[in-house]
Amino acid sequence: MKILKFALGFILGLLILILPLSQFQPNLLEPLQSMAVQLDGRKKPLDTVALETVEKLHGSASYKQADGSKLSYLETYLAIAFNDRDWNTEPFVLLSYRPLKEAAGFDPEQKHFSFREIIGSPALTAIVKDAHAKQLAEQELSRLEREALTIEERVALLYRTVGDNSLPLVPHPSDGKGTWVTINQATELYSPEDAAPVMALQQQIEQTYRLGPAHRDIVGKLAADLKQTLASFSPAVYPSDQVLQREVFFNGFHPFGKAWMIYGLGFLVMLVSLWFKPTELYWGAMGLFCSGMAVQAYGFLLRMQIADRPPVTNMYESVIWVSFGVTAIALLFEFFSNKARYFLLAAAPLAVVCLVLADRLPVVLDPSIAPLVPVLRDNFWLSIHVPTITLGYAAFALAMGLGHVSLGHYLFAKPDQNPAVKKRIQTLSQFNYRTLQVGVLLLTTGIILGGIWAHFSWGRFWGWDPKETWALIALLCYLVPLHGRLVGWIGNFGINVASVVSFNAVLMAWYGVNFVLGTGLHSYGFGTGDSQMIVATVVAADLGFVLLTALRHVRPGLNSEASETISSEPSAAPVTAEPKSA
Repeated sequence: MKILKFALGFILGLLILILPLSQFQPNLLEPLQSMAVQLDGRKKPLDTVALETVEKLHGSASYKQADGSKLSYLETYLAIAFNDRDWNTEPFVLLSYRPLKEAAGFDPEQKHFSFREIIGSPALTAIVKDAHAKQLAEQELSRLEREALTIEERVALLYRTVGDNSLPLVPHPSDGKGTWVTINQATELYSPEDAAPVMALQQQIEQTYRLGPAHRDIVGKLAADLKQTLASFSPAVYPSDQVLQREVFFNGFHPFGKAWMIYGLGFLVMLVSLWFKPTELYWGAMGLFCSGMAVQAYGFLLRMQIADRPPVTNMYESVIWVSFGVTAIALLFEFFSNKARYFLLAAAPLAVVCLVLADRLPVVLDPSIAPLVPVLRDNFWLSIHVPTITLGYAAFALAMGLGHVSLGHYLFAKPDQNPAVKKRIQTLSQFNYRTLQVGVLLLTTGIILGGIWAHFSWGRFWGWDPKETWALIALLCYLVPLHGRLVGWIGNFGINVASVVSFNAVLMAWYGVNFVLGTGLHSYGFGTGDSQMIVATVVAADLGFVLLTALRHVRPGLNSEASETISSEPSAAPVTAEPKSA
């Protein structure tokens, strides 16, 4: 019966994969989507070029036009490339950093601006010039200047894309690593007789596309002929159709976006099983979580095949990996805790938040696949150091989730008046302690592995780089309360507070060094984006929650921490969940 309930939950989760139903409709522009382009150091389909370009320019994968209708990223890209309107005046370029908008004299509440508005701002132009002067003088840039340079890059990208005939679509005749050329430059690699047909097909595609949606089938047929002709130029160099189709499928399938929906549904079912029907729905919720992990793992596999490396080399990939680690560690603990439920209740919201952020903030968390910087090209160390240290972050995130569940009991459930609640807090605190131990083990191992990698790459084991320093600070922030718990200095309440507050050190090592400090040898992880205020607000609100709980805990009349006897501290025995009657 348990297996049946688990299987039903697993299948229910997989049913989300059919959404949206539009993904099964025939795509007349498929030959155009899967046409190979050599760009940004690798060969990729035009579909990926369109997705990355629109996300970098507009901040999302679709564009809402003035009449309220929406264009997909491919339709938007082709509209720009074929210059079907006046893109000088179209409010398309994302500018979200409020101080920069104020400095440039723009409306602070507006998010998108036209090409003409941006290049016509003398204040913004002056900021960009000052930033370039500082770069030449090798001086450190301010946050305002870094954001201004990002806007300059977006404007330049839009300028290059409008009426674009510069995509390198023509493969090198023999060298797999040779430089591709545009169709207009095809005569540099091939004879005029060979180049003439592809030039004619390119013009026909552009002219036919401008005729409107009714002629998309003709565009598709012309694109199929163009793709076949280009592949015939150099069959050994041109990527196989299977490789190109895999990446197009990955873009459309959107596995990480589907995974957070499954986790969210699993969370709701697990919550219902905790409150109403403990046994009937538990295994169904477990099946949902496992199906979510299966979808996410499949997404990882596809991305690894596309990139030919582990998907843990930038902030976007680390966020996706941490969400996977949170659910994986929670499931392992759940299987050995006699239906505790609390692990998955703590893990699901964290996984959903991570995946939603990665899905909805492509400008802050860049999802594009790019060649690795030299220091990351050792796949052995990349495959063991980064996943290990980020799994440590995942364990600490899970502990933070458990800490919030425990502190919620302190704040709302009155443990001083309800022995069952007090017993539940003791159980949660033991779970939290075990999770923190796993996090310390993983983070310590990751730091040591990183030092060994640094010895081979940079010639030293430790150099007090900001990333290294904050990883060590994060480790110490957890070692102190763990040892304090071991010797009896802090009890259940203290370990739960520590699991929440100490995660801010992880957040600084993981996010702050990359997006706030922006210095150090780990520059390949740096990024920009208007996210600091959001993160600071969330951290402040969370610390306010901890403070409120602490005031509630120490108020007169409440049992003191001393009443949480030494017997409440973790022992070597396996942890089991509370009785169902609780």
